Amino acid sequence: MDGKAIGQFIPLILIFVIFYFLLIRPQQKRIKEHKAMVEALTRGDNVVTAGGIVGKVVRIIDGDKAEIQISDNVTIQVIKSTISQVLSKTEPKK
Repeated sequence: MDGKAIGQFIPLILIFVIFYFLLIRPQQKRIKEHKAMVEALTRGDNVVTAGGIVGKVVRIIDGDKAEIQISDNVTIQVIKSTISQVLSKTEPKK
């Protein structure tokens, strides 16, 4: 390969590097943070689901589902990965 051939690949390499640092890496970081948040869910946490339902975690079912109380005497089961945000964590009892 001569210098011209290598010079033609430099812009492609730079574009890939820019895409990695601006798109791929931040998305991987968000996925990792969301997975850690879902794994840390405990009973009593106030959460928001992807559908916008706000409620309190009543119990964790089989590790991949959560039962959420959305009103008095009204509970629903959701897949834990659909929980988009934890509004408040409960403090562990001493």
